[in-house]
Amino acid sequence: MTNSTELRQDPLAFYLDKAVPDAWKAVGALSAAARTAADDAGLDRQLVELVNLRVSQLNGCAYCLGVHTRDAVKAGLSPQRLGLLPAWRDSPEVYSELERAALELAETVTELPEQDQQQYVQVSTHHVLTDAQYAAVQWLAIVMNVTNRISILSHHPVRRRDA
Repeated sequence: MTNSTELRQDPLAFYLDKAVPDAWKAVGALSAAARTAADDAGLDRQLVELVNLRVSQLNGCAYCLGVHTRDAVKAGLSPQRLGLLPAWRDSPEVYSELERAALELAETVTELPEQDQQQYVQVSTHHVLTDAQYAAVQWLAIVMNVTNRISILSHHPVRRRDA
C-alpha cells in the first residue's frame, strides 16, 4: 500500500498546472490582464513577445521559449531580431529605444539586482516608458516569470516543430 509521503513512481510526470487547476486558471487570468494592460498602453505584439522571450531565456524555460518563439514569428519578428535577442545590448540599431527600455526593465524584474541597480534601471526606463507602459512591462515580466517556473517545475515537454 502506497502512502502520500512515499516517492512518486515518476516525479517528472507531475504537472503543477494540472494538479491545482484553479491556481492555473488564476495565472491565466493574470496573464490576460497583463496583455490587456500592454495593449492599453500601446505596446505592440512584437515588444510583448520580446519581453516574454527574454524573460524565458534568463530563466532557461525551454517550453515557454518554444511557445513564445512561435508567437513572436506570428507577430512578425524577423529571424535577425529573434537571434540577436540574447545580445540586445550589443545591437542598438536592431531594437528601438522603447524595446531596449522594456527589455532592461524586464531583466531587472527577473533578476532582481541589488537595490541601487534596480532603482537606476527603474528611473532610466521610466524616462522612456509612459506610466502605463512601465507598469505593463513589469506585469508582463512578472507573469512570464510565474509561468516559466510552473513549466520548469512541471517539466513540460518540448516537442520538435519544423514549421
